[in-house]
Amino acid sequence: MLKYILKRLGLAVIILLGVSLILYLLVRLMPVDFIEQQILQMNQGGATIPQETVDAMYKMYGLGDNSFLGILSGYGSWLWNLVRLDLGTSFLYKQPVLSKIAQDMTVSFVIAFIAIIFEYLIAIPLGVTAATHQYSIRDYLVTIIVMIGISLPSFFFGRFLQAVFAQKLGWFPTQGLVAAGQDLGPIEYMLDYLWHLVLPLLVMVFLSVGGTMRYQRTNTLEVLNSDYIRTARAKGLPERKVIYKHVFRNTMIPIVTLLAGVLPSHFSGAMITEQIFDLPGIGNTALKAMQSADIPFIMGYNMFLALLSVIGVLLTDLMYAVVDPRVKLY
Repeated sequence: MLKYILKRLGLAVIILLGVSLILYLLVRLMPVDFIEQQILQMNQGGATIPQETVDAMYKMYGLGDNSFLGILSGYGSWLWNLVRLDLGTSFLYKQPVLSKIAQDMTVSFVIAFIAIIFEYLIAIPLGVTAATHQYSIRDYLVTIIVMIGISLPSFFFGRFLQAVFAQKLGWFPTQGLVAAGQDLGPIEYMLDYLWHLVLPLLVMVFLSVGGTMRYQRTNTLEVLNSDYIRTARAKGLPERKVIYKHVFRNTMIPIVTLLAGVLPSHFSGAMITEQIFDLPGIGNTALKAMQSADIPFIMGYNMFLALLSVIGVLLTDLMYAVVDPRVKLY
């Protein structure tokens, strides 16, 4: 097991190096950058920026030389700083990129962790019951509900919940994480924090549960048609034992595969949902940085996503051995 983990970690380093090179080249080839946007804003305000000042700004931020050797030298410098966990200073937020990511990813991690738990607690039982009652009213009802969730755009569903339950009925807060201007104790603060998360969590869970449910339903139907399931039924085992001991355990491997995509998709922040509910999460922060062409933050954030993807794949491989004793890791 340890040898396998070390081998995968070595492969992960190579993957991250490749991602960093591609990412750096793509960002350096962006048609518009932060410096150009700042200059345009100054010019619109009536100020005239000399070319010498423009060149000095590009040189100060390490963006002046766009030749091949200049880009290669810039990549080497950035990679060396990355190894030392120095992602530079954000142009937009005026603070170290690593500190800004660590500061804002906490909110996204809390929301994503809770959303993933509810997603699997809802999707897996729905998938099993839909498969075991194939073509029944229960199957059609579950399928219709989850297909609605898959089809709804997050910005529409978020605005809809916000308009109905927050603005019209007044049951939930409209935006933010805590009520402004209130002196709350620790328990009241935690309850208020969780109450603010109800609508964002509902958006994330309802829109993501459909895909997992359909995946679980398909896997369960495939296992139900296996020879060993027919043998178990022929031996007179109770249907409940057949489903939850033999069928369910053998549908876990494909479900574990989904974990490889769950980490980067959920824990990287839900940009649209966080923007709708004005949550100070990493997704909302990254969206503003991208709109402002904040190169250091964009590069740091995308390396963060790449790291999450590598971790997700590694955890998935390790979980295979947990859910299936036949899988051996060498």
